[in-house]
Amino acid sequence: MTREIKIGKHKIGRDNIFCLIAGPCVIENEKMVFYTAEYLKKMCEKEKIPFIFKASFDKANRSSIKSFRGPGMNKGLAILAKIKEKLEIPVTTDVHCYNQIIPVADVVDIIQIPAFLCRQTDLLVAAGKTGKVVNVKKGQFLSPWEVKNIIEKVVSTGNKNVIITERGTSFGYNNLVSDFRALPIMRSFGYPVIFDATHSVQQPGGLGKSSGGNKEFVPYLAKASIAVGCDGIFAEVHPDPVSALSDSFNMLNLNEMKKLLSELKDIYLAVSKGS
Repeated sequence: MTREIKIGKHKIGRDNIFCLIAGPCVIENEKMVFYTAEYLKKMCEKEKIPFIFKASFDKANRSSIKSFRGPGMNKGLAILAKIKEKLEIPVTTDVHCYNQIIPVADVVDIIQIPAFLCRQTDLLVAAGKTGKVVNVKKGQFLSPWEVKNIIEKVVSTGNKNVIITERGTSFGYNNLVSDFRALPIMRSFGYPVIFDATHSVQQPGGLGKSSGGNKEFVPYLAKASIAVGCDGIFAEVHPDPVSALSDSFNMLNLNEMKKLLSELKDIYLAVSKGS
């Protein structure tokens, strides 16, 4: 049985209903992220689904040096702090450098470790030492059983508030596949497992200077992950994905997310009754 992780008034893992971690890939401007966060909050309240808002202040791993990265840490954290306070919802964002961890921990409820950095020991240990919930995105290059080593690095600090997010596995060049065996394997280590439904359809670097994606497959993968028994869905959403400054090819629009969330809840309830 997985641990139960408490995030504000929400409980993730064990026998609790799945959560939704969602928001735009990157903070483009304050107005857009507030609108998105408020929409998602109301949507989740209606479905009685725990919600955590996610947006990045800096996308340090963009394909091209010319790609938009975000407003930076200081401005981005100020926006996330406002969202957390005014909308009364938990927030999360990712860190890329050791020196970002303390300022980020002062604002967010969950520190997210990007997939490309999931084995960086010093980063994991520093995040663990904050006592905050640490969500580590499994690298596309890792097997599910190697995730146990990641968990042990964070737990070595005495912090057992760990979440693992599955986001697909590299399959040749510029392509990812989802192996749903990974979810129960990683969950067997005793910690909640989230399925990243939008990055799992990404085509990393597929457009040469940016990543492509096949967002039409997001609903299928998300539904499968709930049926398998994950503890939450991670999804990047945007009011107008076509105009998004990052990950436009694999993000959902708000209406698509609303419809999908209702369907995911139906699947969860059906599977729970049958278990």
